Amino acid sequence: KEDKHHFAHTLSASKLSSLMAIITEEEEERKTQSPTPPPPPTPPENKPESQSESPSQSQNPFPFWFYFTLIVSLATLVFVSLSLFSSHDDPRSWFLSLPPALRQHYSDGRTIKVQVNPDESPIEVFVAESGSIHSEKVLIVHGLGLSSYAFRETIKSLGSKGIHGVAIDLPGNGFSDKSRLVIGGGDDGGEIGFVARVKEVYGLIQEKGVFWAFDQMIETGDLPYEEIIRLQNSKRTSLKAIELGSEETARVLGQVIDTLNLAPVHLVLHDSALGLASNWVSENPQSLGSVTLVDSSISPALPLLVLHIPVIREVLLGFTFWFEKLVSLRCSKEMALSEIEAHRILLKGRSGREAVLGSLKKLNHSFDIAQWGDSDEINGIPMQVIWSRDGSREWNDEGRRVAEALPKAKFVTHSGSRWPQESKSGELAGYISEFVSLLPGSIKRVSEEPIPENVQKLLDEAKDHHHHHGQGHAHAGYTDAYGLGEELTT
Repeated sequence: KEDKHHFAHTLSASKLSSLMAIITEEEEERKTQSPTPPPPPTPPENKPESQSESPSQSQNPFPFWFYFTLIVSLATLVFVSLSLFSSHDDPRSWFLSLPPALRQHYSDGRTIKVQVNPDESPIEVFVAESGSIHSEKVLIVHGLGLSSYAFRETIKSLGSKGIHGVAIDLPGNGFSDKSRLVIGGGDDGGEIGFVARVKEVYGLIQEKGVFWAFDQMIETGDLPYEEIIRLQNSKRTSLKAIELGSEETARVLGQVIDTLNLAPVHLVLHDSALGLASNWVSENPQSLGSVTLVDSSISPALPLLVLHIPVIREVLLGFTFWFEKLVSLRCSKEMALSEIEAHRILLKGRSGREAVLGSLKKLNHSFDIAQWGDSDEINGIPMQVIWSRDGSREWNDEGRRVAEALPKAKFVTHSGSRWPQESKSGELAGYISEFVSLLPGSIKRVSEEPIPENVQKLLDEAKDHHHHHGQGHAHAGYTDAYGLGEELTT
């Protein structure tokens, strides 16, 4: 009985297992034969056309361009305003910002017109004078980086000694014109700064309207670049710094001497003025009474090359402290701070730095003073060399080299520095006046004009009268050492 019960239980379990296996196989077979299909796609709803487009396509481009142009216009206006308020390049505002001593120096002088280049408009050259115009005339020409302000006390001292002292500002320096106006773009109007470019764009927007370029782009499919450039060039006005070389300096000196009626003039060349004026001296010995070189060298005392370097140049010309350190290192150790500040202001203002650097590039750095001094044109000119004994050992060696190159020149030393100091102006004026006073009186070349017949008759009668009485007088002549011919008269 128990075996039957066990057999029935085993059979039931076996049937149950077989049944489960059959069910499992049927389910797997059903899955293989009939995979579950993906859900059908949702049919698109009928939406309005404006809602069916993407957000980028639905946005209107005109508000973007409007706000973009508005922002550019406002930014341009801000830049222009900042440039106007932060700059003293305007002559009136620049002059009003000057210290009283500089304004007084300008008031004491005057300006004259000179033609630097034949194809350019005349420019103004500042001239400071002192002393009687009927006395010996001394013209002082400063070196690069300085101006007539450095010699204002020297010409006053010369005037007190009975000499007519004149000091000029070479173009690009001091109160003389430092730049010229270039109109209509051109070769030298294309290189402009960022602020100037922003001003041009702002002016173009004012003239043509905010959406002019955008409208042109829609009509033609292209940005009107050529039209923009043409309009910019036709309206562009830029200032180009005046650069002096030996040719330009010769024209300036000749016109200044003729305008002021200085010939024959005692010419004083300071620092790098020798390199600028040497050609004019060689070509015009008849207009000279003498030449005095004051600490003259081809390389300026002030290391102008550092003013080429961005940031450094802004620091040196923007802060009195650093400019004073530079001057004390190379130019003068005892110059008053007020004098240094005046030189900094004149060098910085109204494109002065650009003009001085342009003239530096035009200097003849291969100039040979020995060859120049030995030329026939220079041999007959009385010459003096005044040299600082307060300089470095190298500068003292340079003085001995100049003395050897000009053996006929009188050589003296002064207690000042390479840059003239107000406190030493009397000493410098004393050397100049003493040298001039030892020379024969000023002489002028007279042109031979036909003498009227009645005057000639009177002269002949006077000659016969003196001849019959044996009272002919010999006129004292001048020595040939100064290169003066018989056709020269007092």
